[in-house]
Amino acid sequence: MDQTPFERHVWAEIDLDALRHNFRLTKQWAGGMPLCAVVKADAYGHGAVRCARVFAGEGAAWLAVSRLTEALELRRAGLTLPILILGRTDPQFAAALAASRITQCCYSLPYARALSEQAAAAGVRVEIHLKADTGMGRIGFALRTDFDAAIREMIEAARLPGLQMTGLFQHFSVADEAGPDSTAYTAAQHALFVRAFEALRAGGCEPALVHCDNSAGTLLHPDWPAGLPRARCMGRPGIILYGCPPSGEVPCPGLRPVMTMKTVVSMVKELQPGQSASYGRRFTAGAPTLAATLCAGYADGYPRLLSEGKGVVDLHGAPCPVLGRVCMDQMLVDVTGAPAVREGDEAVLWGGATAGDTAETIARKTGTISYEVLCGVARRVPRVYLERGKTVYIDEHLNV
Repeated sequence: MDQTPFERHVWAEIDLDALRHNFRLTKQWAGGMPLCAVVKADAYGHGAVRCARVFAGEGAAWLAVSRLTEALELRRAGLTLPILILGRTDPQFAAALAASRITQCCYSLPYARALSEQAAAAGVRVEIHLKADTGMGRIGFALRTDFDAAIREMIEAARLPGLQMTGLFQHFSVADEAGPDSTAYTAAQHALFVRAFEALRAGGCEPALVHCDNSAGTLLHPDWPAGLPRARCMGRPGIILYGCPPSGEVPCPGLRPVMTMKTVVSMVKELQPGQSASYGRRFTAGAPTLAATLCAGYADGYPRLLSEGKGVVDLHGAPCPVLGRVCMDQMLVDVTGAPAVREGDEAVLWGGATAGDTAETIARKTGTISYEVLCGVARRVPRVYLERGKTVYIDEHLNV
């Protein structure tokens, strides 16, 4: 990367020390079980390559991504850990999967046959992990629909030419919900997964590796290798590595937020009674109001749903609510309570400040989850990586 001077406009600070702390804490919660660190979606907006390097240095056993391009980015960056693609890869890329030693999720017999055909034609062998659908209902061999038929299909898929089955996994759908119905449903998913493992073993296709615990599962059910050979089990955490709980129902004591979104003040002005601010004139001053314009908007990942006072920004340790509508590239906040604010001052949009929002509070205010808030940070926003409070690397997709 061309390391040019960094323009302070809007940026995301990524605390690599917090990332390490969260990985170590998750390892403890998992009872020392090997971990597959999920770095899909550019590590939930944090930067997949940099985060993957930290996880590799901390002893991660695997990395997980969503698609082939994400896996290849890690390989090009020199990451040598095993990589699992959690979703579909077009079978025509079987040779690329084999060449880069990338393990592919295999979720149905038709898909397995198509992947096998392409692998055999290319003269390669693709490693696969069988995906069991125990109740998520997205992709996976449908164990709840017809268990015996699903097992037969899984065994047939594992024995196809050009494929090498090395693992079995599934995904919990409500492990982050604490109600009795959800708890029972998660337990039923796990029991069905254990039953599938036993059936595969009885059929001569015992998986070498099994993984079922997402972030919530890792936190709430670290004992759930129970019923499975513990030496073959692995956790697969995602959001908790980045410092956010899976939901408000899952306690995560000790997690440290990894991302802090920041911007700067471009202008400070006093709005007089009767003066309006931003599109639609959704705010009109009823009294003299000190307003600061910030260099950030919804194109950077600050949700427009935080308009009209819902969003709160930290400026000089003071909570400053949004005035009017959030624009594409700019926004206004009320700094009447922070009269010392000047042009060029730093503002914290969310993250490592006490007076403003966090990713979780923004999620609650906008009717979504912290995952979406983090993943929504735009590509144009530089990621500034910190260790011991000092900048060690700046990733700018749009260099100046």
